[in-house]
Amino acid sequence: MHKTYRGRLAPSPTGLLHAGHAATFLQASLLCSKNCGQMVYRNDDLDSDRCKLLFSQAALEDLHWLGLHWHEGPDVGGPFAPYSQAERGAFYHAAFESLRTAGLIYPCKCSRREVASALSAPHAIDEEPLYSGNCRPQEPVVFEENTGLNWRFRIPGPEKISFIDGRLGEQSAVAGTDFGDFLVWRKDGVPSYQLACAVDDALMQITEVVRGEDLVTSTFRQLLLLRALRYEAPAYHHCALLTDSSGRRLAKRDAALSLQTQRAQGCTPEDVRRLIEKAAQQPRPSVNTP
Repeated sequence: MHKTYRGRLAPSPTGLLHAGHAATFLQASLLCSKNCGQMVYRNDDLDSDRCKLLFSQAALEDLHWLGLHWHEGPDVGGPFAPYSQAERGAFYHAAFESLRTAGLIYPCKCSRREVASALSAPHAIDEEPLYSGNCRPQEPVVFEENTGLNWRFRIPGPEKISFIDGRLGEQSAVAGTDFGDFLVWRKDGVPSYQLACAVDDALMQITEVVRGEDLVTSTFRQLLLLRALRYEAPAYHHCALLTDSSGRRLAKRDAALSLQTQRAQGCTPEDVRRLIEKAAQQPRPSVNTP
């Protein structure tokens, strides 16, 4: 049976969108259009300390201005609502309970700083350093839920994880060697990016995830979570990261390159596309794979 293509736009409202975000979202929209698919807009606003309503509203305005459209989202509704992660806690907690009762996660008292300081050479390019295993049980154990601790996914042993990327081709890493037991639940009661993304992509029936190539390592972790939760994994397409003239990756702190700034200066969506094309020709960092 043919499956309807479902893509997604998932900005995190921790700052204003810039040309790098626009490049990724335009690629996502293009792939969705080519496949006659449906587009989902998801507001990835889990981090209550950094995510701001102002940035959520600005992202909606910026992407509409770019000419992007979606069939489902926080502003239009849809069958898989709510479309803001801050409102989807029940889904994440259900996934957490499934992992806990299966003995696939364990509580960890180590702080992020303690984890990093225990390593002689942490993975500077990775968003989470390789875990030392200080709190890891020798065998899978079903722990009682308790508060005030982080929870980690227990990688069963060295295992090669692979997927075929829509742009980069075959990607592989060895779980347990290239990356270790990773956070799935924070001690403040908030799910990790890895868990929330995996759960939402599955429950919203996303068939292809289009995002930046700096998240390739996250994909390996999310594939493990999807398998553990018995969800079908989507396809993945990791876009090149745009850089400035010095070769530095564009970031939200670069306010001068934000779409809001470009709009205020009288730029058109076509101008932004030309900016993206120019930036794509600049030297750029290598793919963040182990």
